[in-house]
Amino acid sequence: MKRDELGDLVAFLTVAEERSFTRAAAQLGTSQSSLSHTVRRLEERMGVRLLVRTTRNVAPTEAGEQLVETLRPAFNSIRGGIDALSALRQKPAGTIRLTSSRHAAETIVMPAAKRLMADYPEIHIEISVEQRLIDLVAERYDAGVRLGEHLEKDMIAVKIGPEMRMIVAGSSDYFRRHPRPQTPHELTQHACINLRLPTLGGLYAWEFERDGRPLNVRVEGQFVCNDVPMIIDAAISGLGLTCLPSDHLEPLVADGTLVSVLEDWCPPFPGYHLYYPSRRLSSPAFALLVDALRYKS
Repeated sequence: MKRDELGDLVAFLTVAEERSFTRAAAQLGTSQSSLSHTVRRLEERMGVRLLVRTTRNVAPTEAGEQLVETLRPAFNSIRGGIDALSALRQKPAGTIRLTSSRHAAETIVMPAAKRLMADYPEIHIEISVEQRLIDLVAERYDAGVRLGEHLEKDMIAVKIGPEMRMIVAGSSDYFRRHPRPQTPHELTQHACINLRLPTLGGLYAWEFERDGRPLNVRVEGQFVCNDVPMIIDAAISGLGLTCLPSDHLEPLVADGTLVSVLEDWCPPFPGYHLYYPSRRLSSPAFALLVDALRYKS
């Protein structure tokens, strides 16, 4: 059905329900002559008279009554759907789809999501745990979680966690057998645990910075893995040094499970952010989630 044909049906139904071209024209915001022409065009296209016009009244013919009975429930359903969408704008409800790395999902997103769903039973949240970078629009996600320094420029970013830094660490047992490195260049003399990147499949080059000058180091060792918990377990077991964001290693360094080195080569950088397309229309449910996740220092 063409767009103008749908408009003709709306015009006919309004006239049939109002029993007046004058009242129908006022309701539709058009002129009587234009409305009369629209109904005549519909009748010609359908090949049947739909309305009987008198000086005092307008009434549907038998064919017109049949068309009214066909159109009324269909348009009522459309109106109901539009009203339901309007209601969604007024009250927190609906499904929010998020993509996040596992650690951010477990430590930041899920605690906030659980509180939100408990307070608002009509809000549904779906979290897809992914290490790879996601095209939110193409894969129909409402938002994602990513480190702030990796965000695209056309995204709105909301800070949901503190600043972070990289930590290079190993077990006490490892450092009993090897001297502690004093500079990143000395890492070439150490067994290091490599992280296989999920997106392109390459190995993560350990990133350092001092006095504003960046330095990347390619390291080697016996063990390579694309899973952070397994890398941490390998480091605890003494297989080598690891280099991971502070939110993974800080608790283990604090309790003495791991020993950090090269601290003065690891400056802070932006932590986790919730990001979403700038053209996204914000629903009450999504606005509540953003507020629940927003980092309050």
